Parts: sequence; structure tokens; C-alpha cells
Amino acid sequence: MAAMATALLVLLLAAPAVRGAQYTVGDTAGWNSGVDYTAWTSDKTFTVGDTLVFNYDTSHKVDEVNQNDYKSCSTSNVLKSHGGTTVTITLSTSGSVYFICPTPGHCDNGMKLQVDVKASSTPGGSPPSTPSPPSGSPSTPGTPPATTTPSTNQPPSPTSGAASIVANMNVLGVSVVLATLLVAFRG
Repeated sequence: MAAMATALLVLLLAAPAVRGAQYTVGDTAGWNSGVDYTAWTSDKTFTVGDTLVFNYDTSHKVDEVNQNDYKSCSTSNVLKSHGGTTVTITLSTSGSVYFICPTPGHCDNGMKLQVDVKASSTPGGSPPSTPSPPSGSPSTPGTPPATTTPSTNQPPSPTSGAASIVANMNVLGVSVVLATLLVAFRG
């Protein structure tokens, strides 16, 4: 029994914390008027567990809607509404997810996003494609500054440190419980 507990402890300590890919919607242009979000999604594969980070100024919001409301730019049946100037949304189910800006006229002028989410075949999803740099995307006052990483054009996750701490604390907690059980079985 002690050998099995020790083996399980070693296995748990060796398991890495896994999370999905993070995409900054619109890359450096953010969630803003004048961005072609259909083109932005065209070279990306989204999987369950990935996150979308919407960066925008106070003239915008993010509403999650159904397909019909997406097509008609209607906010009459909003599934979820997000304010502030930054929101991170985890893609939790496969299928299409629809987002619009509810500010009058913005959705009709193209400020809407359809994301087709695939079931994750590996823990944590797939890494994003390397996006091409935005072409002449003007900066809007109040829009957060763009941050990029050379290989994936992703900013550091604001929660990645917290997620790693939580994952490591979970492993530590399980390790302490297993070590206690191991001592109890030996004693």
C-alpha cells in the first residue's frame, strides 16, 4: 500500500498545470470599430478551454448572443453582457459562440465576432496560429496598449500566475494528504 501511495505522489508532482490558448480579440486593434473579425478568426483554431480577451474602451461592451441575434445585431435576448474595459471569456463548450457590441450602430458596422469552438483533443486545447500583423490599425484613445509575444502575438495572461498558483496548491494539498496517509499506513 505504501508503494502505491508513493507512486501516486510522484505522479501527481510530475503532472504539469495545463491551460488552453489565450487569444486577444482583434490582436493590437482590440475590440473596436473598423476591425474585420471574420478575417481575424480565419487563421485560428479555437478549442474548448481556450480564452478570448476583449480589450476595449468605455464606448464599447461585449454581449454574448445567439446566432439569430448575431445576424440581426439584436440585443433583445442577451445571453451574457460584459462591461468594463477588459474581459476574459473561457470557451467552455464546442460549437459556435457569438459576440456583438451592443452600442447602437457598432454591430451593424461590423463589430461582431463568431467563434467556432472545437472539442479539445488534448488537455488545454491547441496553440494559436501565429497571426499576421494588423495592417494600419489605428490606435483609439482609451484603448489599452498592445502587447505581443514574438511567437504567438499573445499578451501574458493576467490570470496565468494565479492559475499556476492554484494548480500548484492543489498538487501540494493532494501531496500533503497522500504523505499523511503514507505516514499513517507505516505507523
